[in-house]
Amino acid sequence: MEAAAAARGAADLYPVDILEDDPEGHREAALAYYASLRAGVRPSAEVFSLPTGEQVKLEASSVCFCTVHRDEPQQKILVLVNPQDTKTVVAVYIKESWWTTEDVLRTSDPAREGLMKVQSFGERIVLFILNVVIFGRLERNLDDDAMFFLPHSVKEQAKILWRDGAAVGFYTTKMKGSLCGSGTGACYLLPVFDTVFVRRRCRRQGLGMAMLRDFCEAFRDEEALGLSCPVSPAMYQVCRKFLLAWPEERGRLWEVEPPGAWGQRGNIWLKVQLQRSSLPDWSKRKNTTDWQGTCRRLRWRNNNLLRLRTSGLGVNERACGLCAAGWDPV
Repeated sequence: MEAAAAARGAADLYPVDILEDDPEGHREAALAYYASLRAGVRPSAEVFSLPTGEQVKLEASSVCFCTVHRDEPQQKILVLVNPQDTKTVVAVYIKESWWTTEDVLRTSDPAREGLMKVQSFGERIVLFILNVVIFGRLERNLDDDAMFFLPHSVKEQAKILWRDGAAVGFYTTKMKGSLCGSGTGACYLLPVFDTVFVRRRCRRQGLGMAMLRDFCEAFRDEEALGLSCPVSPAMYQVCRKFLLAWPEERGRLWEVEPPGAWGQRGNIWLKVQLQRSSLPDWSKRKNTTDWQGTCRRLRWRNNNLLRLRTSGLGVNERACGLCAAGWDPV
């Protein structure tokens, strides 16, 4: 039987529209289905058809469980992997059907448009697919280990960007006063724009700027706002365009290491200006005293906006391997 046909059972409805807020019930259903695969009681001809036309046989060796939240290991989803690349997810088991990853990202609800706060379990799955599957495996430079995001926390403050019936991006926020990590008692001293992603086909359309603008508007009463260190070159370009359009934000945005004390902040606008200046590449010089002295003079000249940054607390959440990203052998 064609498992793909079962996924079309609810015409024009997608998982995020029909999935109840019952993570435990979803996990139990997935475990029962997996047990039936292992026991060999499923129809032997059961396959899943990929959009490419390729058919994947549904058997225990072709599925695995993924942890949706890094701090809730019991909350898992069952996924189907590509036989030629077992680290790439092609479908997710939801509501007794298999759905392609693209269908998991779709919605039939016209009210889902623009940036919307993640609240439901279904939206958490969408966030996971965007973060770990789409960005983590399909739309990033696999040689760039520094920009690989872990699964988010179960209480992560996040917004998904919905556009024309599909989730095309997200950003997450570290709230002021929230813990920097499970291994420290330090708390963030300012709101921080932590992780952000826009799908390739939707880039260069101002969506990154829109998310940064939304973040700034959400914390209008805060004197300082952070962006998690390290800020990528592409994100610096977004910041540059944003701060040219909204110069009033130049004094509020800082690249920060947790918890975001003054010694752990660097003014984004000043860094953008320094990057575009004709100053030599001091970072490659062996004599760091010259570099530090130059930085101090620049900081003084710029009204002391940019402080010396010391090493931060907590763990860099972007440096991790596939195991840490929530892939569990079964």
